[in-house]
Amino acid sequence: MALSRGSVRRPRRRAFLAGVGAALAASTIDLPTAHAATGASGISWPQGQALPRFAAPKSLDVTDIVPLSGDEKLLLGTLQGLVNRTLPRVYLIGDDAANGEGRLTWLRDLKVPYAMVNDAWSLVAKYRSVIRGSIVFDPAVPDSINVATTLAGLKDGVVASPGLADKLTQEHGVPVIEDLRGRFASRIEAYQWEFEHLWPQTTHRMLIGLPPQKDVSLPPGVPPNYTTLARASTHLHDASNRKVYEFDLKDHLGGEGVWVRFDDAFTNDGWGPAVHEVVVRADGQVLAQFVPGTEAEDPYLFDTGNSQTSLGPPLHRFADGNRYFVYQFNPPAGTRALTLSVEMWNEYVVSVSRTEPRRPGKVGYAYLRDYAVANRAMTFWLDPNVAEERALFERIMSEVQPNTPYLGWFAQDIAGEFGGTELCSRHGVYVLAADWFENMSVHSGAQAPILDGQGAAPRVPLENKIYVTFTMSEGDNLQYNEHRLRILWDNPGRGSVPINWTTSPLLKDAAPNFLSYFQKTATRNDLLIAGPSGAGYIYPNPWPDETFNTFTRSSRKYMDATGMDIVYVLNRIDGRDVDLSESKAKAYVDDVAPRGLFLNWGGTSVTKLLPGGTPLSTIRGVGATDEAQRALADATAGWDGKSPRFVALGILSWSMTPQDLQQLAASLGAEYKVVRGDQYFDLVKRAMR
Repeated sequence: MALSRGSVRRPRRRAFLAGVGAALAASTIDLPTAHAATGASGISWPQGQALPRFAAPKSLDVTDIVPLSGDEKLLLGTLQGLVNRTLPRVYLIGDDAANGEGRLTWLRDLKVPYAMVNDAWSLVAKYRSVIRGSIVFDPAVPDSINVATTLAGLKDGVVASPGLADKLTQEHGVPVIEDLRGRFASRIEAYQWEFEHLWPQTTHRMLIGLPPQKDVSLPPGVPPNYTTLARASTHLHDASNRKVYEFDLKDHLGGEGVWVRFDDAFTNDGWGPAVHEVVVRADGQVLAQFVPGTEAEDPYLFDTGNSQTSLGPPLHRFADGNRYFVYQFNPPAGTRALTLSVEMWNEYVVSVSRTEPRRPGKVGYAYLRDYAVANRAMTFWLDPNVAEERALFERIMSEVQPNTPYLGWFAQDIAGEFGGTELCSRHGVYVLAADWFENMSVHSGAQAPILDGQGAAPRVPLENKIYVTFTMSEGDNLQYNEHRLRILWDNPGRGSVPINWTTSPLLKDAAPNFLSYFQKTATRNDLLIAGPSGAGYIYPNPWPDETFNTFTRSSRKYMDATGMDIVYVLNRIDGRDVDLSESKAKAYVDDVAPRGLFLNWGGTSVTKLLPGGTPLSTIRGVGATDEAQRALADATAGWDGKSPRFVALGILSWSMTPQDLQQLAASLGAEYKVVRGDQYFDLVKRAMR
């Protein structure tokens, strides 16, 4: 779940392929059925269970794939799915574990014997018997990697580049069983063919959304060949510095062109530069003029740097954290004067170069493919903000039952999150962010005790104080639970101050060892709560009323089983927070029966009682200690001390830690009291009854 500002890139027009041409029709693949493919399955997935459970691992072959090429990672990720389908035996150390919680952290916690394998290719030789053949993707159509992944699950194959397919044949006797080169003219054609020919053979109990490739990141920060033109010197989140900034670029003429880059001045709080309009003049004549997010921007956008554009008016492009964007301008030969006018705001860094910058490359994307292959799921990457891709996405979702999971993520990151989660919700599908999840086919088989309760917090006397509760964001995100949450959980400040930790009750199926670790190491100041928005990430209002109880009843079942009794809900339409409708609020109260509800991530914290007496508190989201202090000052302005006041702060987990909250709590006066969520809602009920 991303909690910074919404975004979308304007859809480009493409011809939607209602069918597949004669050439494709002639290339029909002979497939085994999903249940007749070679290789037994150790996966258990009874009705009523949200996600499949794998067999318990007995011993593991562990190899570090960080030094390998993207194509090799892709091959080994799909091999892992074939092997672990029967019994988890392969564990891959990937980039996120290596750079995040630690290479062996979760592996050691599994308490399973393991052997380090220095030569990753030796796993191909060891498990050659499970490989029926290779599926060769088309480098000219990267999305064929996803089609190949689906085929690999159905035909017991591994996904291979043309070069690695040759190596597999020559060195290991692995034949090519499908070659997708030249099969598809475009990405949408590939997915249309996949839907028509492969979808009937795959499981319909889950959907997998994965990018076929990922960017090879450039080093963070402004590169040394750039000259800084301007930098915001203070934290700004309110557009108070929005104006047209003028820059003289004449000293940067004479090179291959002019490249202007925008970065975030403070990468830890999620409020980087927001650019509304760009005008470039060469010798007084307009060379370029555009609004970001429109087609007029496209000729000048050299590198998006994973930046985003706003969902709606006023359109603007923004880059938070280590993201950035670069425009390229080519002044006519002999240009003597060059000026740049930029309407922008927030925490900007603007820099310029006369030398063409390096762009990030792309490599094969291996994450979660073990899980997709093992479960014979269909893997695709369709952008809900592009018309023809959205139409196909909706066709797929129309063929699954209500409360089906979509694992992975969406194109365009935050814009994709808002549009994609709303679209999934409208079709009764819930989202599980898992596109960076490592070794899910192992962790889903972990044997670990799950508690159905949490330690009770002491009763807090109701006084005329300002009661504050801190709720960490991102708990719906399964890969956050694997990586960032483990880092925060092991932070030395945890336990010093009450914190509500959002997490997913579906970890009971997906990674019970994660949830078990958090439960058994929790202090009296730690409270696990479900969210967003229960047993899966959804927006309640768009979900059809007639099937919403499939979600709320599943949430109750999994929350009861994992000892959670508070739900944090995000509810958005068109990228904007909205109140819970009466029917959806009633469904949460009646079906989930929570102790209380947290709602949204807006600019205010308001607390009330729903009909029946269940308390609901909207959350004021913050990303830094000073921002939290200002938010508390705003929320308590005018308080006369004659009655209690309640403030729920959402804490951006990507930028704040328990030590930050310890510092924040220590800075508060005696009129404040920080409490856990269960204490908070108990106090609310006593104060408002």
